[in-house]
Amino acid sequence: MPRILYIVLILLSLIWGGSFYFIKILIEDFGPWTIVFLRSFLGLVTIMIIMLVLRKPFEIRKMPWFPLTVMALINTVIPWALIAFSETRLSSNMASVLNATTPLWTIIVGILFFHATINRMQWLGIGMGLIGLIILLEINPVHIISVDLIGFVCMIAATVCYGFGSQLSKRLLKGLSMYQITFCTLFIGSLSSGSIALLFESISITHLASWTNISVLIGLGVFGSGIAYILFYYLVQKGSAEFATMVTYLIPATAIIWGYTLLNEEVSWNLLIGLVLVLCGVFISTKKQSNKVVDVQMMRQQELR
Repeated sequence: MPRILYIVLILLSLIWGGSFYFIKILIEDFGPWTIVFLRSFLGLVTIMIIMLVLRKPFEIRKMPWFPLTVMALINTVIPWALIAFSETRLSSNMASVLNATTPLWTIIVGILFFHATINRMQWLGIGMGLIGLIILLEINPVHIISVDLIGFVCMIAATVCYGFGSQLSKRLLKGLSMYQITFCTLFIGSLSSGSIALLFESISITHLASWTNISVLIGLGVFGSGIAYILFYYLVQKGSAEFATMVTYLIPATAIIWGYTLLNEEVSWNLLIGLVLVLCGVFISTKKQSNKVVDVQMMRQQELR
């Protein structure tokens, strides 16, 4: 592989891993739905500019808006809000490790609701991932569970949403380019999350005008929801789908680095052991899948983070 591809891979992992840090900063001044709206809107503006520059067709009137709306809510709006809320109760590095279980939940959702079949190695991978989750809960005889359970459950619920989104995307969104899907998803996400934010949350102009928040929003919306999309497909086209999905294993590591260096978050042994088990489980359970399936799942799970 050319050296440039490894540089892009590391850059992409830093952007997506940094998303958990960005959310942790923003949640101090904004509500979860406001964060979803701001990152959706900035991502929407970014993808529109990219599509105009590359002359990609929008074809707005031909879009299947109902399935796109379902996908946007399940695969973007709801999980983004859950992630933002969970980070009011969990560290950013814990959230990133839990997020890495998404491929496992995609398989489990496929088994339970879409009649998918898996082999013994995939069952082994799921089992390892679940053991990793138990370790992350820090179960002990004194406090029973040391991690905030509500935050933990909300983060898992977000990954389950991504699992449903991955399964539904293969069935509902055929014939559309990833540019069109991303544009429509962010458009619907902006409208829906913006409406909820206006009804239930207050937005401070002072906080919105803060240079710290502006820079963080650029990182989360423009880079995390726009530029990263292009970088991912650059890796797929110039390298391979398998190479591009290696970012799955780097994101928790870079998120832990962001959290440790910029937020002074503790990196405990149970976090590292849980991370290793989760990633081993993901590797074992997904290595048998075809390039196309891996590509679709990875894009649906990670492209807009």
